[in-house]
Amino acid sequence: MEALDLSMSRVRPYRVVAVGGTFDKLHKGHKTLILKAFEVGETVIIGLCTDLFAEKLRKNHDVSPYTTRLRDLKRFLKENGLAERARIIPLNDPYGPTLKSRRIEALIVSRETEPRAFQINNLRRAAGLKPLDIITIDMVPAYDNSPISTTRIYKGEIDREGNPIKRIET
Repeated sequence: MEALDLSMSRVRPYRVVAVGGTFDKLHKGHKTLILKAFEVGETVIIGLCTDLFAEKLRKNHDVSPYTTRLRDLKRFLKENGLAERARIIPLNDPYGPTLKSRRIEALIVSRETEPRAFQINNLRRAAGLKPLDIITIDMVPAYDNSPISTTRIYKGEIDREGNPIKRIET
């Protein structure tokens, strides 16, 4: 994935947006989601699931430690000149600061996590807060048109760009 020019020179529709996830085996789908957040937001709050929260999510594979996922995320942001506009926070639940913050204006989600965004807005309304704009991106397809996922990467089906893993016949 080539670096994009998402410097501060462009006017963005939102001052503060949020995106969250486990971001394990940081892949093309994750990167697309994160880059969309920087495309529309001046400042991006990135919620990164803690080890304890990731364990509660009961993924069907192991999850890399928080420190590894944080390192990979910071490297990606730095490589794309986005580190100065990012604020990475640990996520201990599915909501992070979205239920209380008046600064966050939009939430960037994948089609898979869109229902959680609707739930967040319902909870915000109940708390007397303005609902967030929801920006949904489609899942990024792999070579076979099935979504790129960390599960598929762990299974050895695809690499982080969605290319097939060539297996050696024995």
